[in-house]
This record gives sequence, C-alpha cells and structure tokens, in this order.
Amino acid sequence: MTDTSKPIDFLWFIPTGGDGTYLGGSELNRPPENRYLRELAQTVDRLGYSGVLLPTGVSCEESFVTAASLAPFTEKLKFLVAIRPGTASPAYYARLAAALDRVSNGRLLLNIVVGGNPSELAGDGIFLEHDERYAHAEEFFQVFEDLVTTGHADFEGRHIKAKGAKLGFPTIQQPRPPLYFGGSSDAGIEFFAGRADKYLTWGEPPEQVEQKIKAVRAAAEKQGRDVSFGIRLHFIVRETDEEAWEAADKLISKLSDETIAKAQAHFATESDSVGQRRMAALHNGRRDKLEVSPNLWAGIGLVRSGAGTALVGSPKTVAARLREYQELGVETVIGSGYPHLEEAYRVAELLFPELGIVREEQRAGFGNEFAAAKPIFGGGGHATVRAVAAS
Repeated sequence: MTDTSKPIDFLWFIPTGGDGTYLGGSELNRPPENRYLRELAQTVDRLGYSGVLLPTGVSCEESFVTAASLAPFTEKLKFLVAIRPGTASPAYYARLAAALDRVSNGRLLLNIVVGGNPSELAGDGIFLEHDERYAHAEEFFQVFEDLVTTGHADFEGRHIKAKGAKLGFPTIQQPRPPLYFGGSSDAGIEFFAGRADKYLTWGEPPEQVEQKIKAVRAAAEKQGRDVSFGIRLHFIVRETDEEAWEAADKLISKLSDETIAKAQAHFATESDSVGQRRMAALHNGRRDKLEVSPNLWAGIGLVRSGAGTALVGSPKTVAARLREYQELGVETVIGSGYPHLEEAYRVAELLFPELGIVREEQRAGFGNEFAAAKPIFGGGGHATVRAVAAS
C-alpha cells in the first residue's frame, strides 16, 4: 500500500487551445495568447505546482515552441511536452528535446502521445492502424533513446531507419528526461511497459484505475522494470461541497442537448482510442447521471475529448478522494479547471493545505502571519485583493 502521508506531486495544465468560464459556449472565452499562458505559468510556478502539461493536436499551439517561450519566465516549473511519433523524425525530436532541456536547465518532461484520431493523424501523414502505431512508436523511441543517451544511432526497422544519426548536444538530465505515457489498450500498455517511466490514466473510478494499475505493473514487471503512476483530472474545489456542486452545474449550464449529442457522435466516429471509449462509457452522453463515483463528475466529458472527469467538493472531500487514488499507487496528479488561472489559485489555496503541499509564498515566510495582518483599504485588504485575483 502506498504511503498517503507523502505529498502528491501536483502539476497543472496550460490551455494552449484556449480557456474559458463555460464549456461548450462562446461566452467569457479566452484565446491562447502567449501573454496569458505566461501569466498562468508564472502563477502556478509561484503557487507551488511542480510542473505543467502542454497538450498537443491541431487545435493547440505547438507544445515545444510554447514551452520554450514560457521557460525563461519561470524558475522551478517543469514542462511536460508531447512527442508524437511520426510527425517528425526521432533525430529531430531528439534535438528538440535536448535543446528544450538545456534552455529550461533540466526542467523537461516528455509525454508520449501516439494519437487516437485517425483523421487528424492522416493530416500529419500518419496512416497506420491503431496497434501498428505502437509498433512504429517502439522503433521511433529506440532511435530517440539511443541518440539522447549515447549521442548516436543506427537502426533499421520496419517503420524507422536511421544511419549515422548524431546528437550534437546532450540533455541536462541524464541519461534522459523522464518519459510519461497514457494509453488504455493492450498494445499501449505493452508499449509502455518496455519504454516509459510514468503511466498516466484519465480520471476513472478508483476500482477501474486499480485494475489498470495492476495490469500495467504486471506488464512492466515481466520486462524487469519498475514504473510509477499518475492521474489526469479536472478539479472543482470550493469551501463547501454544496458550493462546489453549484460550480459544476454552472460550468455546463450553457450546454445544449444538441451540442452534447454532436460532440459525442464526433468522438464515437473520429476516435479509435480505447481510453476515449472508456471515458464516454462513464456517462453515455447523459447529463442526468454525471456523478460516476463519489465526487467524481463526468460533466466535462460531455463535450471535451480526452480527460473528461473532475473531482468536485470541499478541500477535505477532494483530498479524501485523492488519497483513495494514492492508496492504489498514484503518485502524480495533473490537474486543471475552468478557467485555469482562477482555478489554479483555488486548488492551491484550498486543496494544497489538505494535501500537505507547501506553497512558494509559505516557503518565503508569507503564511498565516500575512493572512492575519490588519486589513487595509477600509476593511478589504488582503481578502479583497485575493477575491479579485480568483474571481
């Protein structure tokens, strides 16, 4: 059993496809302007998050470029950036990874995203069937790892060939930056077991996550490898459970049944991802049964592909639910919330104390003494300033 007294490694999310207050509507939306993404990155760096996930896809800003633009404005924040095998050669990705690890002074994490949308992949020039994409990825990362760990590679496979490939500059992290991966299919789990370091699951009910962790751990043990686990979740944390559920209802209050049906039909026909099917099965497109496990709410998955569940509740409630996942072996959480700037504050201020995570201002000596200081500006003071920042 995992020691739940150990603080969870908590990352946040950079919404490079845009942000907003409501799902599925055009009101109060924010474009992914780099100045906004920079503000968010600096905020989560200061609040004590260990890193950020940058998504990938045609609807997102390019993750390596965006991470490189944010790294100089942050101090400790790590950047979990996607590698999509087939969109570029392994030698080119090795150069990108080495350069970004050096630019960020060793703060690069790599997220292997094989892809689950054949139409989008076709646009990138990838025409492989689901399981064949993992065979391709295995060859791709053989060359990538050889380059990053030794500086050179020669390989001839079914999908990938490299002759005399060289990497001019090493990564800061040795032997290489950590590799993260998420995939629910048998082929995906088998690929992970022999290649990556941390397995990521979307936020399924604990009993499903437990089954998945057991399967992944068994596959890794067969290959003599010790791996770790993380979970991707949204968060709606408020001072009370009642306030949190009201916020959840508000988040999807602009969604029409037509919009939901259209999104679900798109996911069903455009994706061959096993993980996406598992997400959709939690709610089946119905908005009347969205609490699929205690405090685990599937409303986000009505219109958002990928991670579609949120933990909803008071700080104590959400912390208790997270400890249930932690007991199963989850060590890392990648969180998000709408809008991401305001919700980053809420999670850090409300949830982190329950999880034993110390925020940066507390390390610097700004804690209870600062909160207890006499109010200024006629009684608003610190509380008023924070209310504006987290509105």
